[in-house]
Amino acid sequence: MITALLTAAGTGSRMNQDIPKQFIHVKNKPLIVYTLEAFQNHPLIDAIVIVTLPSWIDVVSAYAKQYGITKLQAIVPGGATGQESIFNGLAKIQEGGATAEDVVMIHDGNRCLVSSEIISESVAGFKENGSAVAAIPCVEAVFRSDDGGVSSQESIPREQLFRTQTPHTYTLGKLLWAHEEGKERGIADTAASCVLMHQLGETVHFSAGSEQNLKITTMDDLYIFEAILDERAARS
Repeated sequence: MITALLTAAGTGSRMNQDIPKQFIHVKNKPLIVYTLEAFQNHPLIDAIVIVTLPSWIDVVSAYAKQYGITKLQAIVPGGATGQESIFNGLAKIQEGGATAEDVVMIHDGNRCLVSSEIISESVAGFKENGSAVAAIPCVEAVFRSDDGGVSSQESIPREQLFRTQTPHTYTLGKLLWAHEEGKERGIADTAASCVLMHQLGETVHFSAGSEQNLKITTMDDLYIFEAILDERAARS
């Protein structure tokens, strides 16, 4: 059993819009629906649980019915932090009867261009290593700055650096352990499961990501997303 846990409980303050970014319409479709459809259409995904803002639960439910998201199992209110929101989703999956050995694929609801290949690669990586975090190599020159980006005296070799994305795929049992252990150690507000795992001493195993698997956070990201949709439509 593989459950996709989609996180969509952010307020989207950096977009400076009247509604949270995950509900902005692009080409007459809410952003969150693009993400839901990616997991709905993938044959390896058995169920979907989404964590969202309490005031938007009914809206998400209506979208699921409108766009035929039949795999949607539950809609869960988010918490005060990203880490708490993920835990709320994991608890709901457990309440739904999932076992510790069942698989959970955590994905940002505003990564709307996650491809079938990325989802499949995440599953394959999990089967090989017991976990998988989508990542891509860093191609820019990278410097470390200790004064807020004014200057730097240290360059980090880019071949050593990888940018993580989502999905993050683990067993339900491993994720619940990480959240419970994190609470005991006072680790809070770690929205990226791979960072939480790293802080707990776990090895992070990568699977293939993509530059197109962008996280829509700013208006620039939204423009790139629209351009990619236009390019795909022109090719089809």
